[in-house]
Amino acid sequence: MKQAVVFLRDRKAGVLTEDENGYTFQYDRDFLLSDDAEAISLTLPLSEKPFHDKVLFPFFDGLIPEGWLLDIAEKSWKIDARDRMSLLLACCKDCIGAVGVEPIRNEEV
Repeated sequence: MKQAVVFLRDRKAGVLTEDENGYTFQYDRDFLLSDDAEAISLTLPLSEKPFHDKVLFPFFDGLIPEGWLLDIAEKSWKIDARDRMSLLLACCKDCIGAVGVEPIRNEEV
């Protein structure tokens, strides 16, 4: 199982998980209760219910680099281009835009 904390403007917005059933995104309760909570994407509106899908949510997949930058990431970290969650964890801590993704290590869970 792979997990990541999703940040919106440096605030913890939720957790993204990949397991044998697919992908789950769950907004953080404190984030939802804050006065200035906003959705990280139109396709992932604010909700207490978790979002589930068999494939990586298009919003997160869109954060992964493409072209020559993806080639560099694949070669540097030896990550298969089909392993979208590993690419997201390796490349998207400080990506362009308001959202960042940081891996949760097994010892942190």
